Amino acid sequence: MSAKKHVAVLMGGLSAERSVSLKTGQACALALEGEGFKVTRVDVGRDLAEVLAWLKPDVVFNALHGRFGEDGIVQGILEMMRIPYTHSGVLASALAMQKDRAKSVMKAAGVPVAEGITVSRFEAAKRHVMKPPYVVKPVSEGSSVGVIIVKEDRSHPPQELAGEDWAFGESVLVERFIPGRELTCAVMDNKALGVIDIRPATGVFYDFDAKYAKGGSIHVLPAEILPNIYHLVQKLALTAHQSLGCRGVSRMDFRYDDTPGGTGEVICLEVNTQPGMTETSLVPELAAHAGISFGELVKWMVQDATCDR
Repeated sequence: MSAKKHVAVLMGGLSAERSVSLKTGQACALALEGEGFKVTRVDVGRDLAEVLAWLKPDVVFNALHGRFGEDGIVQGILEMMRIPYTHSGVLASALAMQKDRAKSVMKAAGVPVAEGITVSRFEAAKRHVMKPPYVVKPVSEGSSVGVIIVKEDRSHPPQELAGEDWAFGESVLVERFIPGRELTCAVMDNKALGVIDIRPATGVFYDFDAKYAKGGSIHVLPAEILPNIYHLVQKLALTAHQSLGCRGVSRMDFRYDDTPGGTGEVICLEVNTQPGMTETSLVPELAAHAGISFGELVKWMVQDATCDR
C-alpha cells in the first residue's frame, strides 16, 4: 500500500540551482502526501548517506537539480545503499550533465546538435572563438545558469568569463546560436509526450527568470508548428532519451529555425534528466496535456523507482 511507503524527497542541495530544487521538492512532497505516501523532506548536504541510513526510506524521490544531485554523484550513493530512486541512473545522469559529451553521443545516434567547441573560460574571454552570434554556457550546469548570448554586433568577447566571481567551472561550451523558436518535449515511461513552444514574455532568451518567475514565459501547448515538425521533435526527444540511457522522466530542449529565410533545422540543445517540477514547470504541464495529473505523475515516478538504473 502506498500509505505505508516511506519516500524521502531530496531537495535543495549544493548547486547553483538550489532555490529551484527547493521549490521542486516542496511541490513533489505535497503531491506525494496527497497520494497517501509518508514523506520526509531532506535538504541535502554532504552528510546525505548518514541521514538516509537513519531515515531508512523505502524510496528516494530525487528532486535535486544541477551538480552533486543530477550528475551521478547522489545516484552512486543511492546505488551503494541499495535504496530505489527516481529518474536516471549513474551513467546517464553523469553523461547528460556533461553537455559536450552528451552532444557527441546524441549526434552519433542521429540527433542533430549545434556545432560547438569546449574551451577554457579565459580563452573565451580573450577572443571570439567562434564567429558571432554564438552562445556560451557552462559545461555542467542547468536552468540556463551562466549562459551568455554573444550577438553579431558584439565587438568584444564576454569579459565576465574571466571574472573572479565566475562560479560555473573552468571550461565552457561555445555553440552556434540557433535563431527561431524554443521547443521542449518530455519523455515519460519511454514515450514522448507533447511539444511546447516556449515564448519568453520579455526578451528573446528563455533564461533563468523566464523559466521560474511567474509570467516569465508563455507556453503554447500543443506547439503551433507543422505536424511533421511536431512529430520530428517527439521522435528526436525519444532518441536522445534512449541514446543517453535515461530512465523515468526526462525533458529535451530544442531550437527550431522557422525564421524568414532560415534553415528550417531542428536542433537539440540538451537533455534534462531531472527537469523542474514547480508550478511554472514544463513537465507537469506536458503530463496534464496527456491526461496525467501532477499527483499521478509523481506517484508513477515513485512506483518506477529502482536501483541499477
